[in-house]
Amino acid sequence: MADKENKDVHSFFAADPEQADKAFFGRVANPDRRGFLKKTGLATMAAMVGTSIPFHRNMPIGFVPAAMASEDVLVGKDGLTLLNDRPVNAETPPHLLDDAITPTSRHFVRNNGIPPEEVDPAAWTVTIDGFVDTPMTFTIAELKAQFEVVTKALTLECGGNGRGFFNPPAKGNQWTYGAVACSEWTGVRLKDVLEKVGVKPEAVYTAHYSADTHLSGDPEKLPISRGMPISKAMTDEILIAFEMNGAALHPLNGAPLRLVVPGWPASTAQKWLTRIELRDVVHDGPKMTGKAYRVPNRQVAPGEKVKTEDFVIIERMPVKSLITFPENGAEVAGQATQVRGHAWSGDRSISKLEISIDFGTTWITAELDDAVNSGAWQNWRSDVTFPQGGYYEVWARATDSAGDMQPFAIDWNPKGYLNNTMHRVGLRVS
Repeated sequence: MADKENKDVHSFFAADPEQADKAFFGRVANPDRRGFLKKTGLATMAAMVGTSIPFHRNMPIGFVPAAMASEDVLVGKDGLTLLNDRPVNAETPPHLLDDAITPTSRHFVRNNGIPPEEVDPAAWTVTIDGFVDTPMTFTIAELKAQFEVVTKALTLECGGNGRGFFNPPAKGNQWTYGAVACSEWTGVRLKDVLEKVGVKPEAVYTAHYSADTHLSGDPEKLPISRGMPISKAMTDEILIAFEMNGAALHPLNGAPLRLVVPGWPASTAQKWLTRIELRDVVHDGPKMTGKAYRVPNRQVAPGEKVKTEDFVIIERMPVKSLITFPENGAEVAGQATQVRGHAWSGDRSISKLEISIDFGTTWITAELDDAVNSGAWQNWRSDVTFPQGGYYEVWARATDSAGDMQPFAIDWNPKGYLNNTMHRVGLRVS
């Protein structure tokens, strides 16, 4: 079962129900072929179905709850495409990202472990320690009382967004376009909290820890623990957040407390946050070393084997845009339509958004809004008239404040990160 992290629940239980049950939930069959779910296994199953299981003692060995074998694991989400159910990972089709501010129900889900089952926001704490003057632990109420509470629209994007388009294929969740969102987050600035505890001169990197559990069920293993340079942590846009779009965080998006780190891979934005350690070295937690969230330090040929020491940590995300209307494959009645979407670029702003309807021969400059605040994506739109009926493609490309422009195609990398190729939608004009 060594490769169980790369497969979903259904495939394991179909192949060997009893062994899968033991590996996933720690149950061993008794004579009546029912098994007692131990605490860790019960927590895992409950998290995967989204609530407690009153009659779990009656469940047969090898039994797969219906919600685990379907998109019902996405309780409270609307229209997302489930990529994996263990851990839960789901993206949002581009046309469902048309809102200027992404509704909670349409925010993508990227999990590495199993979310905590029992969450009491009133009792939740986060500890700041390591190379600090005064280690401190805060409840959510204390964060609200001791620091300025701010609300910001902030863009989060998975580093592997677009992985599904690499050739040869890269391993991992095959994200297409929808592992990105810009919701409104309410919390306190990480910078303010770090200033209160006092950052020692030796501190160079943060390390983030959370309450989710490893897929193996081993309490000694962490599913993910990433960090960032202190210089990034001390910027104004990074929040320790306890609300999302004016309400409590969604359980799959980190309730009751998480980091929000716009412009960098969303993996740095730890969910179910319990601790931030300041370290005097670059953090080496799970998903920080080897090839995780790293790209080669040079251009490589498709399929080329790259030594681990030749990878560098991903920091800012590249310039990118998304067409959210019309939907790919739409029928356009008449010969005119509005085209719209969003654009973003790490910690930079977007200076220009262009679209083409003639396969890149000519480009039309779209109307581009300023970001509502630093860290948010920018909304754009353009009215388009097609010369006659037929099949058209609308292409979009953004240029950021440093002059970087989206490419038609990007260089391949082994892990399928940072795909910022131009988004294209096909339309049939009547």
